[in-house]
Amino acid sequence: MKQRILGRTGQSVSQIGFGAWAIGGTWGEVSIQDAEAALHAALDAGITFIDTADVYGDGRSEKIIAKVLNERGGERPYVATKLGRRLSPHVAQGYTAKNLNEFIDRSLENLQTDSLDLVQLHCPPTEIYYTPEVFSVMDDMVAAGKIRHYGVSVEKVEEGLKALEFANVSSIQLIYNIFRQRPAELLLHEAKRRDVGIIARVPLASGLLTGKMRADTAFSADDHRAFNRNGEAFDKGETFSGVPYDVALDAVEDIRRFVTGDVTMAMFALRWILMNENVTVVIPGSKSKAQSEANARASEIAALSDETMIALKSIYQEKIAPWVHQRW
Repeated sequence: MKQRILGRTGQSVSQIGFGAWAIGGTWGEVSIQDAEAALHAALDAGITFIDTADVYGDGRSEKIIAKVLNERGGERPYVATKLGRRLSPHVAQGYTAKNLNEFIDRSLENLQTDSLDLVQLHCPPTEIYYTPEVFSVMDDMVAAGKIRHYGVSVEKVEEGLKALEFANVSSIQLIYNIFRQRPAELLLHEAKRRDVGIIARVPLASGLLTGKMRADTAFSADDHRAFNRNGEAFDKGETFSGVPYDVALDAVEDIRRFVTGDVTMAMFALRWILMNENVTVVIPGSKSKAQSEANARASEIAALSDETMIALKSIYQEKIAPWVHQRW
């Protein structure tokens, strides 16, 4: 597994990580046994970066991670979690020192550790990026030893650019995939210039870029791909990257002709992201041992050709960009 440095943290991490949203919830039923097997397989494959959040299954994801890591012992992978979305309502006024510290204390307990490697503000209201007092609270928690580093998980490119103005932001997590190419225009370059790590989430566009979905694919009622297509529960960009389902399926067929040999479309889509050296780590989700193993193999496949990269950019500009480019 190839490694990259996570910005100013100086931490070397695997370029393919483990996204732990799916083992928490809102991706359909995943048993504890399957969740643990998926995480074990990822770690066995050389993955050293895990991304979770306190709201994934109301702490379920964090607790599963703690259990697996305690069982394995030895050197721990780098674990990033998030805070803020437990607020109800989720408004900027709730980002107080008291609330943030309570969230951190809960994650410390769930992950069974004395200090958190990386904590990310979890897609906070845009107003937070204009509230330096919140970032001062994060600085205080670093000084207290509760957390080692902090970053932000953003919905919009503009939020990421604003976050870069805060000197101690160590990472930015954002949606970046074949269907969401705008970050490469400016944000990824600026993050690299300022030594801020980039964590690419939703890399497979909620499974669309696996090439396995069809017009009649059914999703369970507790799967966000069934209940959040129009942003009913949270930002719709988190579901299918904000692309209308039928539009995305059509584009997937155009992409499929560039996927050859024994490379799956999912591996191909992950490798596309890694072609940008300004990305530190990609965090595909996994609900099974087989998915974890396949995701890890994306680190090994050959680089995509210039011709392929140009063709994928053209598909994006023609079919996808009108739906997403200026929205996020």
